[in-house]
Amino acid sequence: MDGFFNAYQALDARMKLVDAVANNLANAQTTSTPEGGPYRRQVVRFEPLLARAADGRMEARGVRVAAVEEDTATPFQRIFDPTHPDADEQGFVSLPNVNTAMEMADLITAMRAYEANAVMQETFVQMAERALRTLL
Repeated sequence: MDGFFNAYQALDARMKLVDAVANNLANAQTTSTPEGGPYRRQVVRFEPLLARAADGRMEARGVRVAAVEEDTATPFQRIFDPTHPDADEQGFVSLPNVNTAMEMADLITAMRAYEANAVMQETFVQMAERALRTLL
């Protein structure tokens, strides 16, 4: 049954990544947030699900979301647009630290991983059903 639950955890983790990427893309032009300043890109941090193997070693059995954090490492892009309502005294506007090309690549990767985990989960269920039919 570990395979089923590991696949479920992976599906959940990838769906949270898809949600974060979608949120990043939706806010790629948001220059003013309720917290103040432009939108900060969300980053999903994964951690391995560890289990003790038969020989006593720890091995990874999947992933889960450790945290969804703001990307504080990537700087905001600044453009000169004195007519923009969020321009500072010098006429510069800080844009979100969202790179749409990178977000689209992350989205495609996350969707492919989600699909692979869904197929793995479906296969596990089919194998379990076959095993039960064999026993009955």
